[in-house]
Amino acid sequence: MKLFRTLIIIAFVTFGGANFVSAQTDLELAEFYYNEGSYEQARLYLVEIYKKNKTNVVYQMYYQSLLAMDEFSEAEELVKKRLKRTHRNSKSTAYVDLGSLYLHFGRPELAIEAFDEALDLLQPGKSQAIRLANAFIKLDELDMAYETYRKAQSLGTTDFHYQFANLQGMRRDYEGMVDSFLELLHKTPSYLRTVQNSLNRNLRLQTEPENGEIVRVGLLRAVKKYPNDVIFPEMLVWYFTQEKDFASAFVHARSLDLRLKEIGVRLMELGNTAAANDDLETAMKCYGYVASKGESSPYFYTARNELLQVRFHALTKEIPSDLIGLSELEADYASSIRDLGIKPETAIMLKNRAHILAFYLDRGEEAMEIMEETLAIPGLNSRVAAACKLELGDIYVFEDLVWDASLLFSQIILDFKDDPLGHEAKYRNARISYYTGDFTWAQTQLDALKASTSKLISNDAIDLSLLITDNFNLDTIFEPMQMFARADLLIMQRRYDEAVSTLDTLIKAWPGHALEDEILMIKGDIALQKEELDSAISYFQEVVDLHFDDITADDALYNLALIYDSKLGNLEKATELYERIIFEFSGSLHVIEARKRYRELTENTDKPEP
Repeated sequence: MKLFRTLIIIAFVTFGGANFVSAQTDLELAEFYYNEGSYEQARLYLVEIYKKNKTNVVYQMYYQSLLAMDEFSEAEELVKKRLKRTHRNSKSTAYVDLGSLYLHFGRPELAIEAFDEALDLLQPGKSQAIRLANAFIKLDELDMAYETYRKAQSLGTTDFHYQFANLQGMRRDYEGMVDSFLELLHKTPSYLRTVQNSLNRNLRLQTEPENGEIVRVGLLRAVKKYPNDVIFPEMLVWYFTQEKDFASAFVHARSLDLRLKEIGVRLMELGNTAAANDDLETAMKCYGYVASKGESSPYFYTARNELLQVRFHALTKEIPSDLIGLSELEADYASSIRDLGIKPETAIMLKNRAHILAFYLDRGEEAMEIMEETLAIPGLNSRVAAACKLELGDIYVFEDLVWDASLLFSQIILDFKDDPLGHEAKYRNARISYYTGDFTWAQTQLDALKASTSKLISNDAIDLSLLITDNFNLDTIFEPMQMFARADLLIMQRRYDEAVSTLDTLIKAWPGHALEDEILMIKGDIALQKEELDSAISYFQEVVDLHFDDITADDALYNLALIYDSKLGNLEKATELYERIIFEFSGSLHVIEARKRYRELTENTDKPEP
């Protein structure tokens, strides 16, 4: 018996195996010629292969080869024979293939007949309808795909809202698309993220406001039609957030919070988004609403702190900062802390108060005492403690206690080695090395930081690394960079007159040094802080005129645009400068803001957008 099986195997390998290898070789040759575009040679093999192998892969190669050779009769015969063998459930899509053939050969009347036959043969069932509709969509026969779903509905199959919506988007029937998506949400709210992403992708809400109006009207209709559905107020919050109409988003978010008896989380998120987009008024409304819930709310302390921080951002975003307003804000911080007490929940509030005292009100000793008291609070969260240490370290640097600061930063690096807090501490330690003239060690730390996390490293760290690389590593003279770093430290300590004196000495001793453009930028920034606008314009303009190819040129141009725009009200000049940034520095980080402001300044003119 064993010998018999062995003989059978030998016979198969000798005779049948040879045929098998031959068949494989013919198919491989057909595929080779087909992929090379040599359709006549491919057809020679495919005619015989298809007689024995009627798989879809072989059929498609054979069919496409005939189309490429314009062999209408043979292609039609091939499709019709395949149609006869096709199971009834698949005949509808097979007729789409036939219609596609007639379209290819310019016979639209026959194609319509085939498509109508496909529709007539459609069987009940969701998968049948989707398969046929997709076959029509592949041919860009979108109206036939639409009729397919209508026919399926007449056969008793429903729940095509998602497919209808996407199809109507392809047909540019945006109102129909929105209505279908909203019906889908009524039935299946879990599609919320999918619908939001689809609306953004299809309607381009950020750039085509007329499409946004379609969404708004559709949502208002849905709210009225389904008053008990909370998904539509949620969608309204999302929509108004996309439109950056945070005031309207707040109305609906607050309504949802009350209706669902929530704890304020969506209001905190909206407040953060509004603040990031400079809608500080709405941000304060959001935080104020959450704070009004009282200490029972888990976001109470955060909301109270954010209310004060929004005011801080408003007071410091302008140059120079509003010192009178900051003094009043510090007093409000102190009052809030007296009301709430010194405890782990108010640690961030204490940190923010210390920041204002040290960096704006010249009360560094008091700020250090507050931070030391904060770090001594029992039960302080380790991450909050690390954030407070970062703040205290900065205050030490401000007070010229750089080695005390370095010690604090080193502790954080050890405690949070592979964490953004640790990365931030490492950057600040590198900055201390830079301030003190140890440029090689500073560069080593920055290189390690970039190697460990390219995404988390701050722009400041990247800028410092580039500054050292461009102006120290290639320079044989040590003193200019050392003086520049000393001036940088003086600026951080807000000792502006000493910084300018140091920079002037540098330029006088080494005229034409590579640091000249950075020095001009710093002197321009200091002039702005001192409200010396003519001097600031002069410094920034010199960078643009004499250092146009350096990395500071786009910064100087943007600063000039801001001065003419917000300080001098010379909108014509500002528009010209924004336009230069868009055209001449397309890779600049300022392009997005420049284009946004350019649009605002030219929206009522005939000037085309760059």
